[in-house]
Amino acid sequence: MHQLNPNQILKSHLKNPLRLALTLGDPAGIGPEVILKALADFEISQKYDVTIIGNKDLLIQTYNQLNSTTLANPDQLQIIDVPLNKEIADQIMIGTGNAASGAASFAYMEYAIAHTLAGKFDGIVTAPIAKSAWKAAGYNYPGQTELLAQKSSVDRFGMLFVARSPHTNWTLRILLVTTHIPLCQVADTLTPQLLTQKLDLLVECLETDFGIIKGRIAIAGLNPHSGEQGQLGTEEQDWLIPWLEQERQNRPNLQLDGPIPPDTMWVKPGQAWYGNSSVQNPADAYLALYHDQGLIPVKLMAFDRAVNTSIGLPFVRTSPDHGTAFDIAGKGIADATSMKAAIELAAELVSQRIAAIN
Repeated sequence: MHQLNPNQILKSHLKNPLRLALTLGDPAGIGPEVILKALADFEISQKYDVTIIGNKDLLIQTYNQLNSTTLANPDQLQIIDVPLNKEIADQIMIGTGNAASGAASFAYMEYAIAHTLAGKFDGIVTAPIAKSAWKAAGYNYPGQTELLAQKSSVDRFGMLFVARSPHTNWTLRILLVTTHIPLCQVADTLTPQLLTQKLDLLVECLETDFGIIKGRIAIAGLNPHSGEQGQLGTEEQDWLIPWLEQERQNRPNLQLDGPIPPDTMWVKPGQAWYGNSSVQNPADAYLALYHDQGLIPVKLMAFDRAVNTSIGLPFVRTSPDHGTAFDIAGKGIADATSMKAAIELAAELVSQRIAAIN
């Protein structure tokens, strides 16, 4: 696939940078609520140029239903109405994801992607969608990341989770090598070629988006105790350790630690997150081999503030690291901290990219 040059998008908005598209997500979930709560924060609404991609009527419905002073008034926000078939709009029910809500959230995403690629926006922040609702609507994508990559015509992409500690201001970064696949397929999916591709993406991201040139990256083992010299699995001995040794030779400016036993890999990040003064030199980023290996520590430490960042795209995309939470939708109790963090991180990454090309 042809990979678009991100500079083509950023240069078109150097005179008016940091224009972010914010998709409504699944309108039956907590997306509308956390968006209105996030934009009610003066620090967010006044500092960033955010345009909501969705339906104003749905936002007004949420605003009126919750009747809360903690929500921004939709009449005071920038909103682009994405037309919905009346039959679809009538079937959207707060708290129940279905084909209609899936079709709506997919339409919001398509609009945001197309207009960002055209230069109207510098980045996209996406509220949560329900994969089951997309499938019910006839869209068979593992998630938003894969749709973003397809529409952007890229085949090298990854899911990076970023969170800044409220205790120490240390930044946790975890990239997943494999994502939404069954656990029984992980060992067969992992290859030296795939790890090299993900490591390339991570190194590029650290340099381009975070300004980290000579980074330290910790790489997890696959098996308990990283296989314990082949006694608990042979993948480490067969190819993971040889691959890592070759990468160290190929990348002398990087410090590559590993393969670290998965049960101890997260001790130092936990200490760095919570402020244990004894921790020495936590890594700049962590490479987790499968979904839960990376997401359990993210959600344990940073459930309310982690951000899912799609890397490898020609534009910045971030999203709160939580789902649609249909069970609490419409109740006014959703936490907008992760949405705020997603908006702030998107702006930071766009600023970093603009600075890099100036």
